[in-house]
Amino acid sequence: MVAHPVFIATIIALSCALLMFVAEWLHGKRIARVSYLAFGSQGRSRGWVAVAPLMRIVGASSIAFGLTVLWLMQPAAIEKQPSQAASKHLLVCLDASPSMYVADSGPDGRKKRAIWAGEVIQAILDRLDTETTRVTVFAVYTKSIPVIEETFDRNVVRNLLDGLPLFAAFESGPTRLSSGVSEALAYARKWEPGSATLLIISDGDSEEKIDVRSIPSSIADSIVIGVGDPMRPTMVSGHRSTQDVASLKSLATKLKGKFHQGNNKHLPSEVLANLSMVRPRVTDGIGLREVALTCIAVGGCLLAMIGPMLILFGRVVSQLPSVPIAKAIPWENQGIGSAGASPSRAMNWLGKFDPERSA
Repeated sequence: MVAHPVFIATIIALSCALLMFVAEWLHGKRIARVSYLAFGSQGRSRGWVAVAPLMRIVGASSIAFGLTVLWLMQPAAIEKQPSQAASKHLLVCLDASPSMYVADSGPDGRKKRAIWAGEVIQAILDRLDTETTRVTVFAVYTKSIPVIEETFDRNVVRNLLDGLPLFAAFESGPTRLSSGVSEALAYARKWEPGSATLLIISDGDSEEKIDVRSIPSSIADSIVIGVGDPMRPTMVSGHRSTQDVASLKSLATKLKGKFHQGNNKHLPSEVLANLSMVRPRVTDGIGLREVALTCIAVGGCLLAMIGPMLILFGRVVSQLPSVPIAKAIPWENQGIGSAGASPSRAMNWLGKFDPERSA
């Protein structure tokens, strides 16, 4: 049985702490012998320096723990191969009417609705658990057409979301959003109960009354995302086109789902996090890898900071009074410097301070 990385890292960190403790103890004894040489006349450092050994022990142990955990952790697979049997589904109903090619969406309000809708869907696809989830896309205009059926390949879906003029595949006429959604729901009846999420992206510009047939048991979540400027209309096919927020909210209510005003922003993270088919991101929560990196960063900062701190703020400034040299050496009392003083007398007086003679 292989030991857990945290257990092994803890043993190594404690061993490192013990070795550092012995080294600091020996270092402290050596410093005590030369304390007056190291710290001046008072023979001691500032009070905070007493915690410097503890800081070094904690810093080195933290680095040892973090590096050991990273060394023992198994690398995560970047992309897993999908299984043959899918357990989850994402059903996308994409509005393909000509009004979706009006450029009034996006953060700057200048992107086409279809292109911005593709970016919103792509942000959701990037969070999918590709190992178990299949994606089905229905284009909705005068009727509903399945464009992509139960694929694992997100690149296939991505190519569809580049603003392709899907309305060219339909006969011209009024948009029938409710009928198209109902046909897509009929397709989802063959899936397992509670295994699918329904995603509808539209500007709501439909002449059809909002009415949805019975919702199959396979649909676990329903999300309706509105695109298009809800305030500023644009002429399309002889009528003024805006995002019909009321119709889209009514559709979300009938589907027992949620409505999101997505003309300028993506789907909120809290909504995505509640979907069962969405995998958690690396940045969601704090894992063992993040703890190890934090330990390495904290330990490195402690060891890098303690040296300059000791140099700049570790020594006590000497408080010895400064005495002028004229007062320190009584020249006048010895007759040195007077008019009648002789050089021999001055040398005799200085001889009293000869270290060799004093010894």
